[in-house]
Amino acid sequence: MKKKKGHLIKSVKEGSIAEEMDIEAGDMLLEINGEQMEDVFDYHYAINDEYIEILIKKSDGEEWILEIDKEADEDLGIEFEQGLMDDYRACSNKCIFCFIDQMPKGMRETLYFKDDDSRLSFLQGNYITLTNMSNKDIDRIIKYHLCPINISVHTTNPELRCRMLNNRFAGEALKKLDRLAGASIELNGQIVLCKGVNDGEELRNTIEDLSRYLPHMRSVSVVPAGLTKYREGLYPLELFSGEEAGEVIDMIEGYQQDFYDRYGLHFIHASDEWYINAGRDFPEEERYDGYIQLENGVGMMRLLKDEFYEALAEEAGDSRKAHISLATGYLAYDLIKELADVTVKKFPNIQIDVYRIRNDFFGETITVSGLLTGQDIISQLKDKNLGDVLLLPGNVLRSGEALFLDDMGLKDVENALQVHVNIVKSSGKDLLKGFINEGEAGKEREENGNFVYIRNYPDNGGRKDE
Repeated sequence: MKKKKGHLIKSVKEGSIAEEMDIEAGDMLLEINGEQMEDVFDYHYAINDEYIEILIKKSDGEEWILEIDKEADEDLGIEFEQGLMDDYRACSNKCIFCFIDQMPKGMRETLYFKDDDSRLSFLQGNYITLTNMSNKDIDRIIKYHLCPINISVHTTNPELRCRMLNNRFAGEALKKLDRLAGASIELNGQIVLCKGVNDGEELRNTIEDLSRYLPHMRSVSVVPAGLTKYREGLYPLELFSGEEAGEVIDMIEGYQQDFYDRYGLHFIHASDEWYINAGRDFPEEERYDGYIQLENGVGMMRLLKDEFYEALAEEAGDSRKAHISLATGYLAYDLIKELADVTVKKFPNIQIDVYRIRNDFFGETITVSGLLTGQDIISQLKDKNLGDVLLLPGNVLRSGEALFLDDMGLKDVENALQVHVNIVKSSGKDLLKGFINEGEAGKEREENGNFVYIRNYPDNGGRKDE
């Protein structure tokens, strides 16, 4: 008899169906409707019925068969020990721009794990290369109609893609896009642009090739490769100049209106870094198509700016007094300084000092706040008068914990600088409340709570361009 593969239940939501059925943390889910669950794909598909039977193994070894009547889209309220209900799939590529290969030695082990798991694309928005997917994986996505699926494309030139990913199957893997789009699976794409490799006419060809998948592929972002100081022995890559950044923007914007006229989507988007590097203002809100690629650094600054000015317009201004400091990366500094200055005009007795932190840990070429470390913040602010409170963006902290990338704790920073640290959440409204020291605003230390979030760097150390 085949041994049943069980999935350990980590917790049960209060007031959920699972709680009503006396399912508890420590129990094992064995089957749903007589079928074993391979992973979270099977689970979500199986519970999407109005009547299901589940087999639970209690912590004392007793097995229960539970019959459940519910709404078709109603969740059971179960959280599993493994979010995927299966092992994570590691990346089999060695991309020429891989950020994990550019990290120093001696960091925590989880930061060196490269994932390339299609299930994380559906669940968490991670970008996948398709090289790790079998035909069975594609069949299951189509069967369950799981979407959106986010694809790291980089180039549609098969030979170039093989070279960029250092995987001889990387070009062939692009054919899976045909099956997914043909089955009306919603897709998003990403191009990590490497100077002298997949830019110029290669980028133009990639944009035109990917546009064939409209409207099923709803967006494609173009982001510059992040380069640290730890690139010895790696493929020689260079940063884009301001003029070259402008050329990338011009190419992308040259396609947007035509795509919008035909499909109601601007489709191809340049990430915020390009506009900052080129010294240009960000596009208006309408061109971001509802901020489809927000977590990939597309429109984050426009959204923050618009939200901030809208919230500031609702404030009458007053004579309250406070001294606020804020630390951010080089990339967002100019915008944050602008927002601080307009705040002071309305609240003249508030002093706001904005500090840009140079990334000595990874190198000065890394300018996003999400890769700042506790040691860099301390070393560059230790002699400053930081006033009543120091504001930090939440993306400087490890997901779900008060730890920086260098494993320094938030308390370590507070103790070293002798100042209370508030973690500001993502919206412009929260940033304004942090500036004017209003109540508890900005004090929540939440997962992904941030206001200068350029791109997500998950706990495994990989960018969403892996």
